[in-house]
Amino acid sequence: MRHSKVVSSIDELTTGGFQEVIDDPNVAIESVSRVVLCTGKIYYDLLERKEQLNASDLALVRVEQLHPFPQRQLSQLLRKYKNAQLTLWVQEEPENMGAWHYVKNSFKNVELLGISRLASGSPAVGLHELHDLGQREIVNKVFRKCDCELKHNYCGLQCVKGRSREEIMKQFNYFE
Repeated sequence: MRHSKVVSSIDELTTGGFQEVIDDPNVAIESVSRVVLCTGKIYYDLLERKEQLNASDLALVRVEQLHPFPQRQLSQLLRKYKNAQLTLWVQEEPENMGAWHYVKNSFKNVELLGISRLASGSPAVGLHELHDLGQREIVNKVFRKCDCELKHNYCGLQCVKGRSREEIMKQFNYFE
């Protein structure tokens, strides 16, 4: 992956080890309202938006190993975020591809909500502009614009509308 944030220190390479799950170090644990699980490149798109918004109430957790599924590590990590109202699995692949169904079936003791592209017969939309539109849609669902009386930078799920999760479930139809 060619991203400026995909780096490891010499110390991590020589004395560290592989981590199946990597927790978010930049959160206020007691105020976390959402835990976002993801794997791969989408993490860096989400991290960029999280940093732009200074979102310390959202834990962005990387699942680095899918099989065998790190259920014990994830369960332990989710217990830490006891005030979280929502746990999301975010992937850039279409809903019927990628890891979404595997993760959902492997992690049955947690109510997960999946955020992905619409189900498709192809893993790619074929047009760069549509890909970018879909990518923005995915990131915007995680960091939905706050349109309630609280007027936050993004929805922190504090209001009735934010807790309804209606906006997260809306999908853009590319080919109407």
